[in-house]
Amino acid sequence: MSRLPTHVGEVALRSAVMTASGTAGYGEELSDYGDLFELGAVVTKSLAPFAWEGNPPPRVAASGEHMLNAVGLAGPGVAAWRAHDLPRLRATGADVVASIWGRTVAEFAEAARLMRGADVVALEVNASCPNLEGRREIFAHSPSATHEIVRAAHEAGLPVWAKLSPNTPQLIEVADAALRGGAAALVLVNTVLGLVIDVEARRATLGNKGGGVSGPGILPVALRAVYECREAFADAPIVGVGGVSSGEDAVAMVMAGANAVEVGTATFADPRAPWRVARELDAWMLAHGVSNIEELIGVAHG
Repeated sequence: MSRLPTHVGEVALRSAVMTASGTAGYGEELSDYGDLFELGAVVTKSLAPFAWEGNPPPRVAASGEHMLNAVGLAGPGVAAWRAHDLPRLRATGADVVASIWGRTVAEFAEAARLMRGADVVALEVNASCPNLEGRREIFAHSPSATHEIVRAAHEAGLPVWAKLSPNTPQLIEVADAALRGGAAALVLVNTVLGLVIDVEARRATLGNKGGGVSGPGILPVALRAVYECREAFADAPIVGVGGVSSGEDAVAMVMAGANAVEVGTATFADPRAPWRVARELDAWMLAHGVSNIEELIGVAHG
C-alpha cells in the first residue's frame, strides 16, 4: 500500500506531491518525463478570463541557484485552456487543479464562472495580483480584498484553494480572511519579491524591473508561513510550496503542518523533480517507519 495518499480538505490526492502553478505549463508538457497520474495533481499556470500577453521581456533571470520571474501571468485565458489544453491533460489520467487570477474582484468571479463544470478537482486562487480597484495593492496583502476574491471564486462550484503571498506582515490575518471567505485550503506561499541588476548594462535585468524570487532559498520562508498558519488554524487544510526540491524538504513541509506539497522551480533544472521528490519522500517514510502522511502532519509543533 502506498504511503503517499493524502487529503486537502475534501479533495483526495493519490500523492502528497503536486506540481506548482507556473512551472508545469497548462497541459501535458511534463508527460514526457513521468506519469502525471502518479502525482497528486497538476496545478496549471494561472488563467484569467481573457488572453493576456504578460510583461515585457526579459521575463526570467537567474540569481545563483535561484530564479526571478516577471512573466506577468501571460496565458490564453480560461475558455481557450478548457477547449485546447484541459482535454489533453485529463487524457493522461492526471487530476488537475486549475489556477485563476484577475485584476478586479469581478475578473476573479468571471474566471471562476468560466471554470464551472470543468473536469478539475479544485480551483487555486492566485491572490498575488495587483488590485486595480485598490490602488494596485496586491490582493493577498489585504485581508478584505482576499476575502472578496475567495468569495468570488465560489462561482466555479469547486473547492477553492487560496494561494497567499509571504510579502506581508499580515499573513495570519489574510489567511483568516481567506478561510472566513470559504477557502477550502491555504496554499503557502507564492514568490518573494526581489530584483536582479545587470552590472554591465547598469540597469535592472528584468523588463518589469523587479520580479518574484523562487528556488531553494525561499524554503525557510515557506516553512515559517506553513508553521505559523498551522499554529493559528489547527484544522485548516494547507498546501506547502516554495523551495521544495528534495524528499526531505517535503518531509519538513509536512512536519510544519502541510497536508500536501507542490514542487515548482526545481522542475526547471530537473523536469523529473516532482516524481523524484515523491520517491525520496516515500523512501524517507519507509526508512523511518512512517506508514502514511497523516502521521507526519504538524509533528514539528510538539
